[in-house]
Amino acid sequence: MRACFCIWSKFKYCNCIFLVYLFFSALIQQLAREGDIMIGGIFPVFNKDVTKYLCRFDLRAFRWAQMMIFAIEEVNTDPALLPNISLGYRILNSCSSPTNTLRAALTLARSQNEKETFSGCSPAVSAVIAEAGSSQSLAVAGILGPFQVPVVSYFSTCACLSNRAKYPTFFRTIPSDYFQAKALAALVKHFGWEWIGAIQSDNDYGRNGVLAFKEEVTKFGICIAFVGTVLRTYPQEKILKVVEMIKQSTVKVILAFTPEGDFSPLMREVVKHNITGIQWLASEAWITAPQPSTPEMYRAFGGALGFVVQKMNIPNLNPFLMNINPYRDPSEPFVKDFWEIMVGCKPSSNVSDTGAAKICTGNETLMDYTQDVFFNVSQLRVAYNVYKAVYAIAHALHQLAFCRPAGGKNVKPSMIKKKQLNFRNRFGDDVFFDENGNPPASYDVINWQLRNGQVQHVTLGHFTSTKHGEYTLSIQEDRIVWRTGQMVPASVCSNACPAGTRKAQIKGKPVCCFDCVPCAEGSIANSTECTACPQDYWSNERKDGCIPKTVEFLAYHEPMGVALTAVALLGASLSLLTMIVFIHYRETPVIKASNSELSCFLLFSLFLCFLCPLTFIGKPTVWTCMLRHTAFGVTFALCISCVLGKTIVVVTAFKVVHPNNKPAVGQFGPIQQRIIVCSCTLVQVIICILWLKLNPPFPDRVFKYNSKKIVLECNTGSEVAFYAVLGYIGILSVICLVLAFLARKLPDNFNEAKCITFSMLIFCAVWITFIPAYISSPGKFTVAVEIFAILSSAFGLLISIFRDTCYLVCFLHRPGS
Repeated sequence: MRACFCIWSKFKYCNCIFLVYLFFSALIQQLAREGDIMIGGIFPVFNKDVTKYLCRFDLRAFRWAQMMIFAIEEVNTDPALLPNISLGYRILNSCSSPTNTLRAALTLARSQNEKETFSGCSPAVSAVIAEAGSSQSLAVAGILGPFQVPVVSYFSTCACLSNRAKYPTFFRTIPSDYFQAKALAALVKHFGWEWIGAIQSDNDYGRNGVLAFKEEVTKFGICIAFVGTVLRTYPQEKILKVVEMIKQSTVKVILAFTPEGDFSPLMREVVKHNITGIQWLASEAWITAPQPSTPEMYRAFGGALGFVVQKMNIPNLNPFLMNINPYRDPSEPFVKDFWEIMVGCKPSSNVSDTGAAKICTGNETLMDYTQDVFFNVSQLRVAYNVYKAVYAIAHALHQLAFCRPAGGKNVKPSMIKKKQLNFRNRFGDDVFFDENGNPPASYDVINWQLRNGQVQHVTLGHFTSTKHGEYTLSIQEDRIVWRTGQMVPASVCSNACPAGTRKAQIKGKPVCCFDCVPCAEGSIANSTECTACPQDYWSNERKDGCIPKTVEFLAYHEPMGVALTAVALLGASLSLLTMIVFIHYRETPVIKASNSELSCFLLFSLFLCFLCPLTFIGKPTVWTCMLRHTAFGVTFALCISCVLGKTIVVVTAFKVVHPNNKPAVGQFGPIQQRIIVCSCTLVQVIICILWLKLNPPFPDRVFKYNSKKIVLECNTGSEVAFYAVLGYIGILSVICLVLAFLARKLPDNFNEAKCITFSMLIFCAVWITFIPAYISSPGKFTVAVEIFAILSSAFGLLISIFRDTCYLVCFLHRPGS
């Protein structure tokens, strides 16, 4: 018996135990050859198979061991490398167990007389090539490190092995999982997957690999939905829990960071439960493994993507493998097991095993099995790592023995350090290690495809990492076979938010799971948050872009502007017409009695007042803003000054005892009238000049009235000056009102004081109501209110004062009367 077996305990737990005989047999069984310098090797030639409760012979691992022997024989025949020095080897089995690996490492490290293998004393190994699993390599590196025995791994990728403080003598010819995690994260980012699951093996390889992967994808905002844990020795209940986890999850992409043996139980259950529609991502440990690469597994795992190290075709390896024969050395371990699996019979020399189903005749050869995958040496990946490990050790030994690189110049012995090793092998690849014992990172992208009924590992891309942390990922997407269909599968927790909405994190869930919340008015969404538009812009209806705000002002072409312009021109025309009537009938008693000079001044000022609103319509500019307020103030001051002059004339005229009392009338004659008009107007002119000088009105853009519009209006500049202008006009109008009110009952058939009183009442009422309306009106309606007040008060003055006079002159006047 060469294998461990399993028994069921009363707790139904399968425990793999070793009999005492098998334990010592595992230590003694070794492929060995004497040499001047010995190199150790540990390979999982036997691999635990929990489904059959025994250790299964692994053809893949056996080929790795044969590759080590092949490379050592190549070095021994190379005259330029270690001349006159022969390399020997001792290769042991680990059964994929850290415990057995530790025992094998101790066996290689000690120097003792082993009569079963050698006659005499076998020297201790100078270096060890081990191991396939990261947990096993941790055991080897930990036990051999204190003895300064270099350990070169060909398939252990755990980033934890790069810790030089713990494992100072560990090196490897396969890139660290640190780089594989970067490659897998780059692949996930490349295809836009944001919601993925992960399966890890319950050992250092799986746990550290998924941890490194999570750290990388977190940088890209990618979420891990779940992490399932598997192991080849797990009971079925634990495997089924992971299956249920996959079935209940919404993820469409799952990463399996496990060795081939640990992942196999879950793969069988996934196929059994017919779980399809999942895009699988694979670590290098199983993506090219022959055992799971079957049409049966392809039903669920077809189209899997993963990374592997570069492949190589090694000449002369095929004849070497074809030359394996159990009859050349019947005591050579592992060969009989290989022969039994490959040929299908037990070698005839093994007469002690009477339970064999078939005994070989001795005429069998491997030539009949050349098509087996074992002899396909065109796509060697892990085996090529073993090849590089042997040559790395050989070159390091050459430098130590001859103080020079193979074919190079002399160097000082103190400079010979393993990390300084750098050479180019026969295939043109540079072999060297960085300060952490890692080789340069370079991967091929592999895709599972079914061709001619067989699963093929098709290379579709490449990943290369640089020293500065950057990387390049190239993929031929059109050649990828997706298990989920022709299109790239989508894997998101929440669909992308539609235009005009932003992501709102759901409490208690990863950042990839979110609700979509509409953005507020005036802001647009950039997928994660709502951003306010610039002040001059507003969001469109979809809220995915900013558009310029509508600019609003009282324009001539809009209905309100047309109406106000028409009314203003009508008022100006009536003022001119009235002035023409007064000039034409200036010799009539009625016109003379109404003081024709002041009346013409008043009509001219009213004409200007009616034209003043035209400066309020149209787009505000610097000049129109200064003109509209000052013109309004001066023209109305002139108008009210003229009315004040007429009021004073009426009062003084009717206060005398005799109407023809010229001295009384002369007290307020034309000169005094002009003085009162000019002086009252001059005060307003001075106020306006100071206003324009200190803080003039200016065009302004107002955003407060309507969030979607920009209102162009004239800012008064100084509120004090604006209300001073209005206040002064108000004072003049109040004085006129008081004087006219006092003279309203004076006897006469025509009393002009009544007309002035009524006009002042209208004027004051209009401007008293103007102030609250002006303050409360928004946007362009503020301008319209001001124009309406100007026109209303001007029409009030024109009609109230001149209506009766024009009626008398035009309709009741008789020449010569």
